[in-house]
Amino acid sequence: MATINDNYLKLKAGYLFPEIARRVNAFAQANPDAKIIRLGIGDVTEPLPAACRAAMVKAVEEMGERATFKGYGPEQGYPWLREKIAAYDFQARGCNIDADEIFVSDGSKCDTGNILDIFGDDNVIAVTDPVYPVYVDTNVMAGHTGAANEKGEYEGLVYLPITAENNFTAQLPSQKVDLIYLCFPNNPTGAVATKEHLKAWVDYAKANGSIIFFDAAYEAFITDAEIPHSIYEIEGADSCALEFRSFSKTAGFTGTRCAFTVVPKNLTAKACDGSDVQLWKLWNRRQSTKFNGVSYIVQRGAEAVYSEEGQKQVKELVNFYLQNAKIICEKLTAAGLSVYGGVNAPYVWVKTPNGLSSWDFFDKLLNECNVVVTPGSGFGAAGEGYVRISAFNSRENVEEAMQRIGDKFKV
Repeated sequence: MATINDNYLKLKAGYLFPEIARRVNAFAQANPDAKIIRLGIGDVTEPLPAACRAAMVKAVEEMGERATFKGYGPEQGYPWLREKIAAYDFQARGCNIDADEIFVSDGSKCDTGNILDIFGDDNVIAVTDPVYPVYVDTNVMAGHTGAANEKGEYEGLVYLPITAENNFTAQLPSQKVDLIYLCFPNNPTGAVATKEHLKAWVDYAKANGSIIFFDAAYEAFITDAEIPHSIYEIEGADSCALEFRSFSKTAGFTGTRCAFTVVPKNLTAKACDGSDVQLWKLWNRRQSTKFNGVSYIVQRGAEAVYSEEGQKQVKELVNFYLQNAKIICEKLTAAGLSVYGGVNAPYVWVKTPNGLSSWDFFDKLLNECNVVVTPGSGFGAAGEGYVRISAFNSRENVEEAMQRIGDKFKV
């Protein structure tokens, strides 16, 4: 008889966002006239930049002619896109990253889970708390953890609390860890990491033979010139860190699907015989075996992000969402709520009032304001007592949602 991967049975009742959808759908069915404003899941709402659309239309037309038709492309991504990424996102910032160290994919969510394919099962893994749930759940699925306790913490993971008390920065672990997940600008708290903070992590990783998984999906929202956009702005990071990037929030590609992972060629880890193995070779083999690459049409759209028009349009798009975040911060602060993030990031992290739990405050906002947010406890035990509010929505919806919440909680 066929058997299953029992590790899936360790997962908590449901992935965070499907559980949110279940509650919202139940409320909508019971209240069909309610105008629900969704500021929960971090999905973009504004149209793709015109430069990207034009490039994709042209690519579609090319697919209609035998002379310009494209079949299978390189699993790693077309060179012309990888070269643009290397030049604009890394080399322009002084990062020594080459085009062939960039692997184009269909999403950072996929890559942060798939990267575990090339690492052993005996690594000690550290995650921040709260944390993007995919980091934890994919390790559970891979069998890298034990069962979860009553707080939802999995045995075998090292949790690094990020709280208001430590300014939402990940503190170095007191024990040796092998794999480290860091996300800055942070999802869900909206916090950023200074060069000094990232240098401390790079120094720790180099001293302990650790590998940092650095998720920079929201780097485009950094406006502070002193805050690094890439971990490779820190000297020595190319010997101890992978970096995940995405076009999803930068250029509105959540439904179009395009991202990339940077794997420096001098990044190594140990084989069971103690020898050093180049991770670039393993990831290249993994992608060549399990992935057929991102479509030509989508990659042409991504390439257009780096055109003069594309750069201008993407900046306008990012600024639009940052203005939404500013409105959220100002309105909720005026209502007497404690607010964090929302400055160099599209997420606002809000302390629940009157000791309410994360899910109780979620239900209160849904039922009394018809506004959907994300319960902080869904991101980990340290997220209890907070909710995350996304700036990804129309200006009209953001202003109306804040008006509703402000009217309910103003002091």
